[in-house]
Amino acid sequence: MPREYHLHLISDATGETLNVVAKAVCAQFEGASAREHIYSLVRNERQLRRAVDHVAADPGIVFFTLVNPELRKALEAECKTLGVPCVSILDRAVQSMGKFLGEEESHRPGGQHDMDSRYLERVEALNFAIQHDDGQSTQNLGEADVILVGVSRSSKTPTCIYLAIRGVRAANVPIVPGVEPPEQLFAAKKPLIVGLYLSPERLLQIRRNRLTTMGETKGADYVDEETVRAEIAATRKMFERHDWPSIDVSRRSIEETAAAILNLLTERGAVS
Repeated sequence: MPREYHLHLISDATGETLNVVAKAVCAQFEGASAREHIYSLVRNERQLRRAVDHVAADPGIVFFTLVNPELRKALEAECKTLGVPCVSILDRAVQSMGKFLGEEESHRPGGQHDMDSRYLERVEALNFAIQHDDGQSTQNLGEADVILVGVSRSSKTPTCIYLAIRGVRAANVPIVPGVEPPEQLFAAKKPLIVGLYLSPERLLQIRRNRLTTMGETKGADYVDEETVRAEIAATRKMFERHDWPSIDVSRRSIEETAAAILNLLTERGAVS
């Protein structure tokens, strides 16, 4: 059994940034398992006191993002008294940025969540992804930044949603045996079209698990090994025929697939 430890995450905003960084750090230590305690929107002494009481009850390392100098000093003093490590994860980055810009930081919590134009772009991108999921609304596929194509259960939808959160207008079109893809897919000139595929073994595993979990009943071809192999081979030939870049998602996380697509967009000059 991996060694378990307590990890306290204290933030004056939603804690999204803190959680992402903490997960990345913890992933580097496979021999230990973190028991996370999350405290968000900590913006006054009473809220900080509550968090510190939990730290005292379950001592462990503290990661925090607090821009209020008084709250920060109070937390650091309490952690010193308790004898637990206390780390501000943004310090170095903020200090370097301030030095580069020649400016002082604003000490305003949650500034990254302002209702600015980029936030509205992400909301619009999310709406676009939902409206253009699984081959819907093909009449305006050309308005997408990215169109993902692939067989059923090749992670097209979750990848589109993740890209939308990054502000990318993503649509997806399923490749169904015996059914021609919509003409609008081949007519689209602006979007980057990316094929997603995976190994037959992995696809069979995912599809069988899906049927079991959802209690669905589909035709035997859906989980027939030879049919699945032929299905994947046909889609890969389609990708090659149209010169679409393709990504093997057999062992990739959604985040890794999205990162590869963002790299393709950057190379194309579609994102900054």
